[in-house]
Amino acid sequence: MATSDIAIKKAKPREKQYKITDEKGMYCVITPSGGKLWRLDYRFNGKRKTLSLGKYPEISLQDAREDRDKARKQIAKGIDPSEIKKIDKVADAGKDTFEAIAREWHTRNTAKWANSHTVTIIARLEQNLFPYVGTMKMNEITPPVLLATLRRIENRGAVETAHRVKGIAGQVFRYAIATGRAERDPTPDLKGALTPVTTQHHATITDTRKVGELLRAIDGFTGTLVVKCALLLTPLVFLRPGELRHGVWSEINLEEKQWRIPEDKMKKRRKHIIPLSDQAIAILEDIKQLTDRGPDSFIFPGIRDRKRPMSENTVNAALRRLGYTKEDMTAHGFRSMASTILHEQGWNTDIIELQLAHVEKNKVKAAYNHAQHIEERTRMMQSWANYLDGLQRDKENHVVSINKA
Repeated sequence: MATSDIAIKKAKPREKQYKITDEKGMYCVITPSGGKLWRLDYRFNGKRKTLSLGKYPEISLQDAREDRDKARKQIAKGIDPSEIKKIDKVADAGKDTFEAIAREWHTRNTAKWANSHTVTIIARLEQNLFPYVGTMKMNEITPPVLLATLRRIENRGAVETAHRVKGIAGQVFRYAIATGRAERDPTPDLKGALTPVTTQHHATITDTRKVGELLRAIDGFTGTLVVKCALLLTPLVFLRPGELRHGVWSEINLEEKQWRIPEDKMKKRRKHIIPLSDQAIAILEDIKQLTDRGPDSFIFPGIRDRKRPMSENTVNAALRRLGYTKEDMTAHGFRSMASTILHEQGWNTDIIELQLAHVEKNKVKAAYNHAQHIEERTRMMQSWANYLDGLQRDKENHVVSINKA
């Protein structure tokens, strides 16, 4: 016979525990201390088992009946509800582990990160932290425990990566503190414990004579047209290597002579416009028939898989093939080359920084719209391309300045 909520509410404790039956195997156990516990007796594979359904009044009679009916449906399908509960309990326990919280933090920040940064962050977590502290609760990860994990990274020679991973761990801990799942962040205690990072700038060439030599070497490159065009275009657009190789044809407007990149593909999460010089347009027109297979097709596709972008090491590998070591020149070094020479030639710093897609620390300057100063930026990019042409042709190094007129 079914019971009622009033009967459960009025039930008083006795010297020994007793139960008030409901129906379909469910009952409420009244303990000597006054506890009221819902239980369900059932048989599974010929064995008698009992499932806990919670405590009254946190779980009402109606709630307990709903849970009972859900369990009976599982039993009818050959599923043991007790085993399901064990699995759920383990899963719930895992919600407060470092890995669970780090993945939650990562997911919540994905919207404001560039795709490349999103991939890099999760890769660093999965490769360097999850295997060692992923299953630990946040408060179990003490400074010595975290240091030992970071030392593993140091010991393989990746000192800079160790510092970056430490920074990521600190962000995860601060998120855990804010959400009530950690008491403190151990990363500040590690200050000075890691090997200092020796600052290394991207190798570049700024001597005008050597720049001319490099451009002539690129012009004589004998590899594939896709790679040669990537080499030729890199010094003309000021893009980071990842931004260049992920470019798609829908971003290019040959009539307006602009390359418009959406914010989700830029490192600083801001829309970016590259005014295209006549020289850049010529390179894009040269490769368009080969790689333009629709709006979403990559300008510089992979060699084996056209649905993927060119490998991240392709331009650097081409430079090595031309005889330039990583200490001589890198794909990223073309940005430094442009910045250094343009500043030396007297171009406005704000215009250069805008075109390099740097974000000003000064919040007033950071308010620039992505299309701001586009006319002056267009003049600068065309003058820069003309200047590089002059350096390439001038084996006697007579070209010494950019004609800003």
